Amino acid sequence: MDSDSSLDVVNSALPKDLDALLDLELRPTDVFVVTYPKSGTVWMQQILVQIMDAAHPEQAEDLINRNRVPWVEDRLFDEPFRDRPDPRYFGSHLPVDMLPRFSSQVVYVWRNPRDVLVSLYHFSEAWVFLESPKSFEDFFQDFLNGDVYMGSWFDHVRGYQAERDRLQIHFMKFEDMLKDLRGEVEKLCLFLGHSLTEEQMDRVVETSTFNNMKVNPKANYKDLVEKERYSKNTMRKGVAGDWKNHFTVAQNERFDQVFKEKMRDVSLSCSWE
Repeated sequence: MDSDSSLDVVNSALPKDLDALLDLELRPTDVFVVTYPKSGTVWMQQILVQIMDAAHPEQAEDLINRNRVPWVEDRLFDEPFRDRPDPRYFGSHLPVDMLPRFSSQVVYVWRNPRDVLVSLYHFSEAWVFLESPKSFEDFFQDFLNGDVYMGSWFDHVRGYQAERDRLQIHFMKFEDMLKDLRGEVEKLCLFLGHSLTEEQMDRVVETSTFNNMKVNPKANYKDLVEKERYSKNTMRKGVAGDWKNHFTVAQNERFDQVFKEKMRDVSLSCSWE
């Protein structure tokens, strides 16, 4: 699928007033956390909320994370550009050319695209606004073609990577967060300009483990099951390598071929183990 067709897939699933986002006036202190779907978004929302509450305890709010780090493309339950104290945090899955013209910081979380594919497959079965996949094989091919929600994973990552020198982008890899969450949070705090105490850092890490998030109603998105936007809970395993339980040998070989072709000139480290 070419880039125009990929964007058609994105546009078809989003509100019709997104063009207005391009000209919104941002503040220099605004922070955007951006992911391709199923790359660690909910996890990063939790981490950022905990960092915010540690760095700015006077601004702590008794709200779910989705309202603390609201989606710029989903204004059904919240208005992300409502009046909020600095620094404002936003979440988005949008490609880089569909977001406001940045003067802000961007935290970009990315993940092994094989695991993204598997997680997005299951998510597509749960989110009532998406058509359920006919089969894993069909979804596998749609993903490689960019014919899925938010279009091509390859274009999404490449788009932000190409802007890393022009924009203030801090890249975080899902797999690195699994290996050393504290170390990755320390790097994130340095990027954001926050200096936390050891005790505060301990709390950020402890409350941001997958097991704790699964039982935290502010973090686990279970309210969307109750509101019938999801047909089932969408927090699954929080692990790396689950794709090995789904891919055939032939599918893995095909994925490798496409990945090498589309990502050959990308300077990001693509080691997932």
